[in-house]
Amino acid sequence: MSPDRPASLHLPAGTAARGPYPVDIDPGRAGWTYSALRVLTLGPGEIHSFESGDSEWAVLPLSGACSVRVDGEILELLGRTSVFEGVTDFAYVPRDAHAQIASGAGGRFALAGAKCERRLPARYGPAPEVPVETRGGGNRTRLVRNFASADAFACDRLIAVEVVTPGGNWSSYPPHKHDEHRPGTESVLEEIYYYEIAGPHGLGYQRISPSRPGGAELLAEVRDGDAVLVPDGWHGPSIAQPGHDLYYLNVMAGPGHEREWKICFHPDHTEGYA
Repeated sequence: MSPDRPASLHLPAGTAARGPYPVDIDPGRAGWTYSALRVLTLGPGEIHSFESGDSEWAVLPLSGACSVRVDGEILELLGRTSVFEGVTDFAYVPRDAHAQIASGAGGRFALAGAKCERRLPARYGPAPEVPVETRGGGNRTRLVRNFASADAFACDRLIAVEVVTPGGNWSSYPPHKHDEHRPGTESVLEEIYYYEIAGPHGLGYQRISPSRPGGAELLAEVRDGDAVLVPDGWHGPSIAQPGHDLYYLNVMAGPGHEREWKICFHPDHTEGYA
């Protein structure tokens, strides 16, 4: 295991809490350089202020609505009742900014972040403009919401998408990786998975297998509010328990000059998204 890697790549609900955040994963805690994730819970009428620092952030409602005040603008997010309801709108907060998140009725909000260099303008991301695709087929079918994918929304380094896997299906499959710089073929990206599961007592499974000697390896039972770190390695499948849809938010960023999601499939599983 790398000396700067956390003791566990699986962070069960509550173990990554810090301050006002039930989940707070910064690059220092993850043992890498770029990707970050916070989950914020606000009660009715509560306001949360934060400094974006050297990172850009996408404020994504998980449940509830909010307003985001940044750079003299107020971005009103209609949100949704849950991650299983559908696509949500979101807000982009640039680096070196002071931001406030306020919610009249309360809710839960993800802050997907990436350490970056350029300061882009604060912006509103409308829900109708989020590209949605059905990926895979049969019991590998899942729904991908590309709200901040590399080709859907302009960021400096941040790439973030949502995936909903129907109960009983596999996703993040075939196993794939993005831990080598191979122009046009593969990009280096640190990745965080954050999970929510529909219905009481639901669970899922996440697999990471090494792509190099001493590389990342994990087989974990994941539950609502858990997170998994993917510093390197083949990741997948993510498996949803029958009767319980599995949601995960993927947050990615890396050192490449081009912001791109280039992956390589495991050589034993080359069928692609069939």
